[in-house]
Amino acid sequence: MAPSDMRHDCLLTLSLPRSLEEELIDHLREHPQWVDGFISISTEGFGVGTRLHTTIEQVRGRSLRTLMQVLMRQEHVEALLAALHQRVPSEEVAWWTAPVSGFGRFA
Repeated sequence: MAPSDMRHDCLLTLSLPRSLEEELIDHLREHPQWVDGFISISTEGFGVGTRLHTTIEQVRGRSLRTLMQVLMRQEHVEALLAALHQRVPSEEVAWWTAPVSGFGRFA
């Protein structure tokens, strides 16, 4: 498949506290012009800037987090991030992008 034929050329990853997961899912679903699907992964966060909100997190020393990954067009990332930032202005939401050099399905 030639790169120009690819529908997705970027992977946007959002890392957020689990308490914001449902809100972010709702907001992602409100933008079908940029997002036609995504995955949500339960994980734990460590490191500088990690906030430990619950007693369990404080005892374990890591925060309960969700990673959301969105395959999308690079040209739409800035608009989606601006919309999400306006609706969920939290410094606890981190994001990054990575180029996608291939995409396909087995069927």
